Amino acid sequence: MSHLLRTAFIPTKPPSLHHHHRSSVLPNVHTTRPTIRFVPRSKIREIFMPALSSTMTEGKIVSWVKSQGDKLSKGESVVVVESDKADMDVESFYDGYLAAIIVDEGSSAPVGSAIALLAESEEEIAVALEQAQKSAAPEEVAAAPAVTESVVSSESVGVEKQKKVAEQVVAPAIGTAVHPASEGGKRVVASPYAKKLAKELGVDLRGVVGSGPNGRVVAKDVEAAATLAASEVATASSDNAAAAAALPGVELGSTVPFTTMQNAVSRNMVESLAVPTFRVGYTITTDALDALYKKIKSKGVTMTALLAKATALALVQNPVVNSSCRDGKSFTYNSSINIAVAVAMDGGLITPVLQDADKVDIYSLSRKWKELVDKARAKQLQPHEYSTGTFTLSNLGMFGVDRFDAILPPGTGAIMAVGASQPTVVATKDGRIGMKNQMQVNVTADHRVIYGADLASFLQTLAKIIEDPKDLTL
Repeated sequence: MSHLLRTAFIPTKPPSLHHHHRSSVLPNVHTTRPTIRFVPRSKIREIFMPALSSTMTEGKIVSWVKSQGDKLSKGESVVVVESDKADMDVESFYDGYLAAIIVDEGSSAPVGSAIALLAESEEEIAVALEQAQKSAAPEEVAAAPAVTESVVSSESVGVEKQKKVAEQVVAPAIGTAVHPASEGGKRVVASPYAKKLAKELGVDLRGVVGSGPNGRVVAKDVEAAATLAASEVATASSDNAAAAAALPGVELGSTVPFTTMQNAVSRNMVESLAVPTFRVGYTITTDALDALYKKIKSKGVTMTALLAKATALALVQNPVVNSSCRDGKSFTYNSSINIAVAVAMDGGLITPVLQDADKVDIYSLSRKWKELVDKARAKQLQPHEYSTGTFTLSNLGMFGVDRFDAILPPGTGAIMAVGASQPTVVATKDGRIGMKNQMQVNVTADHRVIYGADLASFLQTLAKIIEDPKDLTL
């Protein structure tokens, strides 16, 4: 749960007190007549943009789960927010009504700013709408009440990013809005998973008949609609099918703003420039590792897990390479060896973390890695699953890249770039020519903490483990 802003209520002023001095309308403050005291007549609370990660400065509204005017229950999801790492549901702390939506879907807002108003009763919706309209007027921002109460918490429930499909429409008289997943003002009620599935399959929920309680659209309804649509496409001519399947290309010459994740990556990369780094490369023979991988691949073991395990075991013997310097005045020998591995995503990258990689067996480590990758691509990672790495791996070898340098992530001591394992002609110890599979690794390290001899020792240890990998399966 995120820690959000907490302040007092936005009170509604009684008309009889409007002519008094400002102090006369504050709660529990007496006017010139001691027997008169202000009593709040309504409770209008603000829903704030939560801080969903330690690096988040603003969030983007992916979708409003509830429509303006809908009744809310405590703990119920209100809105899906895109942070710099994942999409998360934001829940209400209180019962009430979603009276006014201040930030539309697809728009961004700074952490701590109001994105909606919650009314305690249905009668107070009009009051909240008036409050929202006043807050939106630039000339009245300074006069808007600054005393509010936060009513939301966030839960790390990953949700696929949804497109903005409609604009919020506010009726002047009653202040209602048409929700994006609605038609003619009537909401399409669907389960969260059904909405996610519809996004993935390209199904318009407005055309789906729900089979759940009270006509609620469930996953099987979306799957049935997608199957029907697929069969209709299959009956069309091949030319039409090819045209329908064609994806729009990139518009050359266009300027595209950063996504929330790209903004986070940009900030981290700029921050990393303040760290004095150096690089050391090493060539490692992988014949024994390749043979082990072929032997246990059928049991679900991945090469990424093998490399992470080997790296973790090498760090056990070289703890300074697993250390980190955050304040420029001291460094920490991290108590755990958590291997972060870079994963490319649409619009950025993220580094899921294999925690305690030196202590977990290779089979469990492989299962965990598959789970983390699936969650990362679904934007469902919890903060501790991507922000606790102590050493990072970046493997472009799977794409055939033979060598490259990686940029050091802020807050860590080192990152290792892994190239492809390739057949190489080498000279043997007895002076003959032979063929071996070899890969190039390059480590970028924080020179304030880690020195050349430290990396040389680490890489020598890593090479011994990879070239004789019997310890990886213990």
